[in-house]
Amino acid sequence: MGFGRTGTYSLKAALERIGEGPCAHMRLLLGDDERCRLFLRAAAGELNCLDRAFDGYRATTDWPGVHFWRHLIARYPDAKVILTVRDPQEWYASVERTIWAATRLPPVPGMEAFRELGDAAIWMGTFDGRFGDRAYAIEVFRRHSAAVRAAVAAGRLLEYRVVEGWEPLCEFLGHPVPAEPFPRLNDSAAFQEHVREVLATGVPGGS
Repeated sequence: MGFGRTGTYSLKAALERIGEGPCAHMRLLLGDDERCRLFLRAAAGELNCLDRAFDGYRATTDWPGVHFWRHLIARYPDAKVILTVRDPQEWYASVERTIWAATRLPPVPGMEAFRELGDAAIWMGTFDGRFGDRAYAIEVFRRHSAAVRAAVAAGRLLEYRVVEGWEPLCEFLGHPVPAEPFPRLNDSAAFQEHVREVLATGVPGGS
């Protein structure tokens, strides 16, 4: 239930490695118009669409799932909740140079629904169209983390920094620690490289 750019893609990979996947993530929605449209309907108030939008997944990290966090923790009362956290100033700088910067690039055919969802779940739905106001965006980030802490019982919640690696995650979920290193994925450089690939080759599954 942490915002994007708090290690959510690394957490996705880690959850899948220990058997808690498949795990949904915003990046997987590139070119998946059907799911994007379902999430858009949910963002407009049709929350019953979420069951179909998450069909086939066992877990979720990042947006758009985090946009619906209150609904999800009530809908799945036995589910464990992981709040990924990061220094707020570092978080803002990371978002600014990655997903926020990507919104200013030329439109890519096949990305229309994905962009609409980004607006509905992130830029308008989370930051009220004010992400460019650093102080406001950071306050939204802080309020979100505080709200999750207040709403989720302590035994059900893990507040987690991905730099902590396997141990706290595996202890929380009751899994043995894998022998391989914890996945470190989608840092700013990797994100920007992925954006360049999309601009050059188009959206996977897109027209």
